[in-house]
Amino acid sequence: MIDWNLVRRIAETIGGQGGSAASPSGDLAAIASDSRQRVLAYTRLEPMSELPVPEMVSRQQWIEANMRSMRPVLDRVGSRVGGGMGVLGRPTRALTRALFSAQVGGLTGFLAQRVLGQYDMPLLDSTGAPRLLLVGPNLGSAAARLEVDGEQLLHWVTLHEMTHAVQFGSVPWLRLHLASLVREVVDTLEVRIDPVSGLRLPSTDDLRGLIESLRRGELVTLVIGRERRVLVDRIQATMAVIEGHAEHVMDAVGAEVIPSQAQLRAALERRRVDRSGPMRLLERVLGFELKLRQYRDGKRFCDAVVERAGIEGLNRVWSAPHALPSLAELVDPDAWIARTAVPFVTK
Repeated sequence: MIDWNLVRRIAETIGGQGGSAASPSGDLAAIASDSRQRVLAYTRLEPMSELPVPEMVSRQQWIEANMRSMRPVLDRVGSRVGGGMGVLGRPTRALTRALFSAQVGGLTGFLAQRVLGQYDMPLLDSTGAPRLLLVGPNLGSAAARLEVDGEQLLHWVTLHEMTHAVQFGSVPWLRLHLASLVREVVDTLEVRIDPVSGLRLPSTDDLRGLIESLRRGELVTLVIGRERRVLVDRIQATMAVIEGHAEHVMDAVGAEVIPSQAQLRAALERRRVDRSGPMRLLERVLGFELKLRQYRDGKRFCDAVVERAGIEGLNRVWSAPHALPSLAELVDPDAWIARTAVPFVTK
């Protein structure tokens, strides 16, 4: 199993650096209510349950929330480490789990320094309620560093995360679909240690080098078999349209209420490492993070479909799992429109 105490210690040590900025001012309850109304009116989606209330959290609280969300997935990975290796299985398992735990903690801590907001959804725990998290010190420091109005930044990020809440609240199969794909991929992962650099944890004498090794995932590598790449492609295409839809809505709705939206959009493009989303940390840990090109393809896809077929046309992506675009269709929205313009036939 993953050493979650080690994960927490490393994540909090790294994430706690430079986290003293104050949260941006603004009436969060009023911003959340306005965001909810605007997103629902524009998307024409209808949530089937109450949407989570946005929470302003610290970095430590964000770390705790993400550890809870990741645990069912990563424990599933850790349970197989060292199997089938005979007498070498036990020491190999202990070493790999220590290294992997350190790697998960390092990446979690790094992202805790930077993420602005997140729709947090425990993917493999159906009993875990989703949360809408806004990381106060990161929003405050980002507003100061980018020289943008803190309340407008808060409103813009809330619009994005509220769109994710509306997506998953209105499309009950979406969470189950993602969970099924991730579970199938995770159950075929191979866990490998670099025989040179992975013999022991990096020395803490060089903290910067340690942090970089943890962040880049150099200690333990999770390898996906070639036969499972099609599943990864489906996950990435699904996440691209989920994120692209949120970005499209963010711009379409934000233009009405956020005067500095163009400046915020330019700043976001420069800080794309801070992308939020319902699987962002797991993507990084499991090694199939959405590539920047695919992220932009997702937004361009949604922009193009709305231009050609309106928001109702775009909403066909939520009709069924087989209505989701493929990676090829993300860059050829006309092909997707043609495929989904006729009723699906169930065989």
